[in-house]
Amino acid sequence: MRILLCVLATFALTSPMQAAAPIEYPPTERIDHVDTYHGVEVADPYRWLEEDVRESSRVAEWVAAQQGVTDAYLKDLPEHASFEKRLTELWDYERRSPPQRIGRGDRVRYLYRRNDGLQNQSVLWITESPNNDGRILIDPNKWSKDGTIALSSYAASDDGRYLAYLRSESGSDWREASVLDLDTGEMLIDKLEWIKYSGINWAPDGSGFYYIRYPEPEEGDEYQGSALNAMSMFHRLGTNQIEDKLLYKNDEHPDWRGYVFPTEDGAYEMLMIRAGTDHQNQLHYRPMGEETWRPLIEDFENEFSPIGNRGSRLYLVTDYEAPRRRVVAMDLEKPGRESLKQIVQESEATLEDATLFSETLLVSKLEDVAARVSRYSVIGEPLGDVPLPGVGTAVGFGGRQDDPETFFTYTSYDSPPTTYRYDLASGEIAQVFQPSVAADLEALTVKREFYTSKDGTRVPIFLVHRKDLELDGKNPTLLYGYGGFTVSLTPGYSASRLAWVERGGVLAVANLRGGGEYGEAWHEAGKVLNKQNVFDDFIAAAEWLVDQQITRPEHLAIQGGSNGGLLVGAVMTQRPELFGACVPAVGVMDMLRFHKFTAGQFWRDEFGSSDDPEEFRVLRGYSPYHNLSDAEYPATLVTTADTDDRVVPMHSFKFAAALQHAQQGEAPTFIRIETRAGHGAGTPTTKRIEQAADVWAFLWEHVGGE
Repeated sequence: MRILLCVLATFALTSPMQAAAPIEYPPTERIDHVDTYHGVEVADPYRWLEEDVRESSRVAEWVAAQQGVTDAYLKDLPEHASFEKRLTELWDYERRSPPQRIGRGDRVRYLYRRNDGLQNQSVLWITESPNNDGRILIDPNKWSKDGTIALSSYAASDDGRYLAYLRSESGSDWREASVLDLDTGEMLIDKLEWIKYSGINWAPDGSGFYYIRYPEPEEGDEYQGSALNAMSMFHRLGTNQIEDKLLYKNDEHPDWRGYVFPTEDGAYEMLMIRAGTDHQNQLHYRPMGEETWRPLIEDFENEFSPIGNRGSRLYLVTDYEAPRRRVVAMDLEKPGRESLKQIVQESEATLEDATLFSETLLVSKLEDVAARVSRYSVIGEPLGDVPLPGVGTAVGFGGRQDDPETFFTYTSYDSPPTTYRYDLASGEIAQVFQPSVAADLEALTVKREFYTSKDGTRVPIFLVHRKDLELDGKNPTLLYGYGGFTVSLTPGYSASRLAWVERGGVLAVANLRGGGEYGEAWHEAGKVLNKQNVFDDFIAAAEWLVDQQITRPEHLAIQGGSNGGLLVGAVMTQRPELFGACVPAVGVMDMLRFHKFTAGQFWRDEFGSSDDPEEFRVLRGYSPYHNLSDAEYPATLVTTADTDDRVVPMHSFKFAAALQHAQQGEAPTFIRIETRAGHGAGTPTTKRIEQAADVWAFLWEHVGGE
């Protein structure tokens, strides 16, 4: 159902600049609903807000009313117009992805994404040389008037003849696949639906590709139903999807997902099975053409991620006996951990990724959250490091084993993403593309510091601010964090954050436990029964910023998205007096019911589950929705999207309603609900700018003044 844009007059809001009556929020019905978990009764007065906004008129009316109140407040803030203007200027710069080399022989070409600045969606280009622009191949901006249909991913056949690509609408995790003939420019008849959590892997002979689909959901259950019964499929070009071959499905474990892909030489098919979001996996293989899978690793105790093979020798990245990961080799005829041969040993730097080329292994690592890329021979001899421009993030380094080159992008908080070509034979690096931005980046200071958490753990934190800014304890400061799912927050350029820093704000990014910055032990220390460590790390970061006289609580704002939204929701309920403003974005706020919706079931290995008595006790202890009580809370802007089918919006709906009911102070508590947008991926540039202007204006209003 389309969300109403009008708001009843009774929900009108007086300008925040006027000395007016308190904000009148839309009334939200509280119902007498109680669940019993392991003998404990837990009230859920806003259970009705779990109804899908597309199907429920009462939820749609509530959303429209809340958004009307929020819009009236945000658009009247004194700094809103200036932030929106500056954000538009900062976002208006050309940016490109690293080129991807495709094809062989006379058909070698390069694909890359390019955005001229304010285009809602980046455009896919194809060129004969990475030094030339080439021509437009796919322009997603033509797919919809509002830019809400995105090109999510793509893959070319090994010979460079065909391109299969996935597109998504309104930020949904659902994907549709199409195939383009790169020689003729014609679309093939192939159309595939109900694809989710999947990439595309071509058969080496170009006859078709591998992908993951789910059963077609029942009507009305497309965006909130659990993602069960994943099916690994092979699609042969020129056929109907109904004819696709099922390669793996586990009826006994419908929550398991099997990823099937061929080795580059076409000799084998690999099957990697995961039970959740953790990297730990089972691994199986079979010679191409056979039907029976042969086990290599039959448990979920460790990660075993294949990166390539040389004959029957399979190269893998693993955390087995190496929490910070290493590269090993396994003989396919001698499966199991006992036959592993070490190629690149574990080091103090966390191994993030590795690419196998004909004579070289390129290994990407993190050293105290900064990129380091090392080169090894295929038998593990160190060959030196790839020189990088500074302390930042380097991504890319992909390719096929026989490629003579690879490409990467380097970025940092004060360095926009710049693309380089790396010659694998000579080791020479050449700049391919450097963007030009409308900002004085030399005026910025970027510092990496360390602070001590509650239990003595040393935690990194990055600080970004203007060089001329006096750190006097009164600085408007934004503290950002995530802390989960092995996600590492590495330094990266952000046009949005630059608008905050230019205005005189301080940006602080804390690398909390639960992430992947220091390997699996760092992750384990912030998951399931240890989740409170993440919140303690974030609280300690806030206290450190105050102790260092960078800011004070009334000038300190916190922000995080998804698992980071949970983070913000948890710490603002535990320490509301420590913050002046909070922005929990697309957060997981109901920790007792998250596993009942869409991808939530996969997060049980990260959070635990209320089905387990001990895990319930921990979840109940920090669940943001369940820990709001009558208190004075900071100014809060909850943000979500009506079509988010990753972290369904009911989390933010219920939390915002409970927060408005519990608020005993005068600080405003709003919810901002984006339309035709999802969890974040594929969001049009116009919507990104609008949201950033709303957030910065809100934060500046509440932490930016004396």
